[in-house]
Amino acid sequence: MIKIRIAELNVLIHNIYPYCESFCAAYRAEFDTADIEVAVSEEEVQKEMADGTGAFPVGYYEVICVYRKIALCLPQFGGFVFHASVVECDGKAYAFAAPSGTGKSTHTRLWLKVFGDRARVINGDKPIFRLTEKGWYAYGTPWQGKEHWGANAAAPLQALCFLTRAEQNRIEPLGDEEAVGRLFHQVLLPSDAATADRFLTLLDDLITHTPTYLLGCNMNDDAALVAFSGMQKEN
Repeated sequence: MIKIRIAELNVLIHNIYPYCESFCAAYRAEFDTADIEVAVSEEEVQKEMADGTGAFPVGYYEVICVYRKIALCLPQFGGFVFHASVVECDGKAYAFAAPSGTGKSTHTRLWLKVFGDRARVINGDKPIFRLTEKGWYAYGTPWQGKEHWGANAAAPLQALCFLTRAEQNRIEPLGDEEAVGRLFHQVLLPSDAATADRFLTLLDDLITHTPTYLLGCNMNDDAALVAFSGMQKEN
């Protein structure tokens, strides 16, 4: 059994394998009452292995199952997991989303290179976005992607940015309809009606209150500067 705290929520995990304990070590916490409680069966782990490559330790597949179950509970607490890389710069969070192979990791590296100590990665793969009394915040999670970029930290969400490759760097605001279409490719949709309804309400609020952009970028340092400058403007 593991107790962790993510996105200001107490999560109790009834794990099977010790891999899960080391994987979540940076988020361990002590509490009496859990907001979210999850358990994964051996059958679920074996199915995850069968659906995947089977090339990783069995505990790795358990943490995937744990992630999915936590993610499906989050909408009732005003949050959800978003497939993106989140960089904090000057105290604000900027989320970058793109199909695999587009250059999300490369662009994240550019921000770390260009902005130095002003920037850090909150999460490189599966951050949590949560609506708080102060607005939308991005939170780190143990699920950080192959680069293992992340921190047990949070920052107010300044903007969402979808990446495409381009010879010249340019950034432009997205309309709500196009933003919704792109957002749906980066989230895990709940299957039950009540949770799905809550989830869609949250997505609508996120788009309404968070500037959303499309960045055409190359792999030069200037891409980070164009992105940062463009996301200081209002939609």
